[in-house]
Amino acid sequence: MKKLHDLKPMLIILLLAFLIMSCKKGWLDAKPSKSLVVPGTPEEYQTILDNTSLFNNGGPIWGEVASDDHYATDNIVNAASAIERNSYIWAKDVFEGNTVVNWQNAYRRILQCNIVIEGLDDLPASEHQTTSFKNTKGSAYFYRAYDFYNLAQEYCKAYTASTAASDLGIPLRLSANINEKSFRATVQETYDQIIGDLRTARALVPVSPVYKTRPSQAAVYGMLARVYLSMEDYSLAKVYADSCLALHSKLLDYNTLNASASRPFVRFNDEVIFHWLTGFSNITRLGQVDNSLYDQYQLNDLRRTLFYTPAKVFKGTYDGTFSLFNGLATDEILLIRSECLARAGQVNPALSDLNTLLKSRWSNSVPYVPVTASSSTDALDKILVERRKELAYRGLRWTDLRRLNKDTRYAKTITRTIAGQNYQLPPNSQLCVFPIPIEEINASGIPQNPR
Repeated sequence: MKKLHDLKPMLIILLLAFLIMSCKKGWLDAKPSKSLVVPGTPEEYQTILDNTSLFNNGGPIWGEVASDDHYATDNIVNAASAIERNSYIWAKDVFEGNTVVNWQNAYRRILQCNIVIEGLDDLPASEHQTTSFKNTKGSAYFYRAYDFYNLAQEYCKAYTASTAASDLGIPLRLSANINEKSFRATVQETYDQIIGDLRTARALVPVSPVYKTRPSQAAVYGMLARVYLSMEDYSLAKVYADSCLALHSKLLDYNTLNASASRPFVRFNDEVIFHWLTGFSNITRLGQVDNSLYDQYQLNDLRRTLFYTPAKVFKGTYDGTFSLFNGLATDEILLIRSECLARAGQVNPALSDLNTLLKSRWSNSVPYVPVTASSSTDALDKILVERRKELAYRGLRWTDLRRLNKDTRYAKTITRTIAGQNYQLPPNSQLCVFPIPIEEINASGIPQNPR
C-alpha cells in the first residue's frame, strides 16, 4: 500500500471522503492518522465492497411500507417513526425534514463504488487483466447499478417509454469528486445508466460468486431481467431471465422446511442468487399480511405457513432474520420469464415455468394439480396473482403496482383506515413518487417531485 503523502491531493480528499462516509461507529469523533493508507491492489479495493452491513443492505423500504401487501393496526402505526407512518398513509410531506438514511446510504455506496472504479483505473496496467481486478471493478459497477435502480423505484416516475426522455430521474453520481454538482438526469438517462453499468459488470464478474453477497454473471442477468420487466420491455426481460436461469435454476422444496420455525428459511439458501436486504420498518415487521393476499394461499400451499405466523405476521424472509430480503433468487426469475412468455402468447411454456415453481411450494400430502389457462390473458392473470403471493415482502410490490397501474386491467386503488380516517392512493397518483429529501434539495438546488 502507498502512504498518503505519496499521493496526489485529490486522491487524499477522496480517501478522506470514503472514511467520512463509512458506517463505522464513532467516525465523527475519529481523528486522521498519519499512517492512513489507500488501497494499492485490487484485493484491497475489494475490501471496501465487502462491507456487507453497508453494501448488501438498504433496499426500497418506503415503497414496501406504502404497498398493499400488509396492514398495520392503529397502535403499530402510532408507534412507528414519522417517515414510516407518512409512507404508510401516502402523506404529501413524507420525510418532514428528517434525515433519510436510506437515501444517504445509497449515495454513500455509490460514492465508494466510484472511488473503487477510479482507484482501480489508476493502478498499473499490469493489474488490469488480473482476475481480482476484473471481479472488483465489475462488482463496483453492479452495486452502483443496484442502488441507482432501487432509488429510481421510489424517487422518480415509473418508466414509460413515451415520456422517459422528459420525466425527471435521479441524480446520477458517476464521479468520486465530491464537489461535483448534482443534477437530476431524465428517467431514460437513469435507466440507460443502470443498464450500461450492468452490461459493464457482466463482462467482468465471475460466473459463480465466491460469496452470495458478491455479484456474479447470474446476478447481472437476473438484475437485467428485473430492470427490463420494470421498463415493460418483456422481450429483453425474457432474454435475460433465460440467461440467468441457464446459470442458476435451483429451487427449494418447501416440503423440507419446518413451518413451525420462527424463521423457516436460512440465509444464502439454494435459491438465492444475490443477497441484499431492504431497510428496516416496524410497520412491515409487526403488521399483518393483507387479508385479500393471505386468502389466496390455498390450505395445501406451504407458503401459507412458511411465510406467515398464525397471527398472519410475515416470517418468510430469505435472510433467516427479521430483515426483509430484496436480493435476487430463482423464484423471481422464473416468474419474470413466465410473465414474459404469457405476454408473448406462449401459454404452455409460461405455465410450465409457473407449475415448476408452484409444485415446489405444494404439500406432498396432496397431489399437485397443474395450473391451466384458457388464453394468454388468463395465463397472465394467474401468473400475476402468483407473482404477488411468491414475492410478498421482497421490496418488489411497489414497482409492480406502479408498472401494472398503467394497465386498466390491473390498476388498483389502495385504501387504509387509521384512527377512523380513510386514506386512498389512486392508480398513477403523484404520491407514487416519493419526495427528494430536503437536505438534497437544499444542498444541490435540484427540482423537487410534485406531490
